Amino acid sequence: MMARRAPETAAMIAAIAAIAVGALLGAANAPGTLRVEISNVRARTGTVHVDICTEAQFLRDCPRSAEAPAIVGTTTVTLAGLPPGRYAAQVYYDENGNRKIDRALFGIPREGVGFSNDARIRFAPPKWEEAVFAYDGQPRTIQLKLRYFIGRNAPTPPR
Repeated sequence: MMARRAPETAAMIAAIAAIAVGALLGAANAPGTLRVEISNVRARTGTVHVDICTEAQFLRDCPRSAEAPAIVGTTTVTLAGLPPGRYAAQVYYDENGNRKIDRALFGIPREGVGFSNDARIRFAPPKWEEAVFAYDGQPRTIQLKLRYFIGRNAPTPPR
């Protein structure tokens, strides 16, 4: 003989099942995690700061950012909750911890800087098209290398 459940118990089971199904469906559409591996970090002081920007925000203050303590060689910075889209990463090594890029004469960065796709920095920052990458919302890792223009790790002038 089959036991009858009270209406409250059946309703509770249905509610729990609905919540579980909703959580599973929501997880499929939830924003994802982007890991940015930054190489050529020259010291262990300060932090490595990453901005993830849309085209309209590129080379400005981007609302999506994260940082991690500097590790000589490669530092990894993780950004969670990133929705799918087209982005560019702009990175700087805040060696002295003042939360900005220190600049020399003519605006040349004194600290390491870099962009997604290792977009080249010539006499100006790269263009959006050189740094953009598509992000599908799934866990992903991108890599880039810091560039230095002054001090250790700076290019050697031709002789």
